[in-house]
Amino acid sequence: MRMYDLIMKKRNGGVLSKDEIYFMIEEYTRGNIPDYQMSAMMMAIYFVGMNEEETLHLTMAMAQSGDMLNLSGIDGVKVDKHSTGGVGDKTSLALTPMVSACGVKIAKMSGRGLGHTGGTIDKLESFPGFSTDISTQKFISNVNEIGIAIMGQTKELAPADKKLYALRDVTATVDNMSLIASSIMSKKLAAGADAIVLDVKTGSGAFMKKQEDAFALAREMVSLGKNAGRNTLAVVSDMDQPLGNAIGNALEVKEAIDTLKGQGPADFTELCMTIGALMLIAGGVASTEQEARSQLEQVIKDGRALDKLAEFVKAQGGDERAVYHPELLAKAAYEEAILAPSEGYVQKIICDEAGIASLILGGGRETKESVIDLSVGIILNKKVGAKVKTGEELATLYANDYEKLKAAKERLLGAYRIGQEKPELRNVIIGVVK
Repeated sequence: MRMYDLIMKKRNGGVLSKDEIYFMIEEYTRGNIPDYQMSAMMMAIYFVGMNEEETLHLTMAMAQSGDMLNLSGIDGVKVDKHSTGGVGDKTSLALTPMVSACGVKIAKMSGRGLGHTGGTIDKLESFPGFSTDISTQKFISNVNEIGIAIMGQTKELAPADKKLYALRDVTATVDNMSLIASSIMSKKLAAGADAIVLDVKTGSGAFMKKQEDAFALAREMVSLGKNAGRNTLAVVSDMDQPLGNAIGNALEVKEAIDTLKGQGPADFTELCMTIGALMLIAGGVASTEQEARSQLEQVIKDGRALDKLAEFVKAQGGDERAVYHPELLAKAAYEEAILAPSEGYVQKIICDEAGIASLILGGGRETKESVIDLSVGIILNKKVGAKVKTGEELATLYANDYEKLKAAKERLLGAYRIGQEKPELRNVIIGVVK
C-alpha cells in the first residue's frame, strides 16, 4: 500500500477503505509517512469530504493509535462530558459534582486553555495544591471511592490526533466537519466512558459561528459515538455572549461554587441542569428529564453537590477549604469598572472580544508556554438585554498589571453594543441531538 495512491484516490473522489485509513494513520503516527503527504491528504479530504463510514474508521484509527483507557475496574456506568469551548465556560466545575452527587460515576479527561478559551484544568488549579497529574490507577480508584475524577490527557492517548491537529492547524484544513468530529471523538472514545454528553457551542465566541454548522457537527459526533458503541447525546448551546457573568479562572471557580449553592447566573444554571439531566438519564439513575432535574435540584438544596466538589478537590491534592471559603482563592491587586457610554439596552457583547480582554489581563495563554495568572479576569455586571444608564457599570476588570488593565478595558468596552431597542434574547439551550 502506498500513500501516493491513497492521496490520488481521495483527490479523485474515491472512498477510502478501513484498511487504507488504518494504514495511513498507523504509518503517519510512526513517522513513516511525511508531513507533506499527509498535508496533501488532509487537503483532499477538505475538498472532497468523507462519508459516514470513512469518518468512523478515521475516528477509531486515531483512538486506537495509542492507549485506550480501560475503565472496566470502575463499577457502574461511566459518563463523560465534552464542550467545544467558549468564553466563561466553567460548566464542568459545577456540573460534575452535581451529577456525581446524584450517583453517576464521572471519569473525565480535560485539557488546558489556549488563546481566549479557558481550560478546565487551569480553572481547577485555582484551588491551591490541586493536580490532575494523577496515575490511571489513582484516577480509577477516585472514581470508585468518591464518584468523580478528572485527569489531564496523557501523551499516549490518541497521539495520532495530536500530530494531525498540529498539521491541520498550519495547512488551513481545520474546519472540515469530518476532521473536527473525528478529532474530538477519537479522544473521547479513547478515554473509555460508556456514555458521552457533548456540549456544542454556537455564536460569536464559538468555533461554530452558525447554528446550522453546530447542529451538523453535533449530529456527526453523536453518530460517531453511537456507531462506536457508546451512548452519545449532544446539546447545542448559545455562545453569542459569555456564559454566566465570570470570565477568568478563580472568578469562574467562585461562580461555579455560587451555582452549587443555588445562587448562580440563570443561563449557566440552566445549561448545567440540561446537560446534567441528560447525564443522569445516560447513567441510569433517572428515567425522565423531570425526574433528573428534581434530583439535581435536591443535591444543590441539601448541600451534597457542594460537599462533593470539596471531596473531589481534596482527593486530588487541593485545599478543599476554598470550596466553603472562596475568599481563599487568588485575588488580583487592581479592580476597575467600565462604564456605559450611553443610555439604552445592551444589544450585543461580542463574545470572543470579551475573551481576548481576559487574555490581555493574563487570564489565558497566547502560546502553550504562557503562564496563566489565575487571579485576573472580568465580571460582567450587564449582559444582553439589560437596560443601562449613562455612567452605569457594565463590567468590572481584575488585574495585576495596570498597563494590561488599560488595554483590556478598551478592548472590553469595544465588545459592548448599546442601542435604543431591546434585543430579542436567545435561550442558552438551542437544541438537543439524540
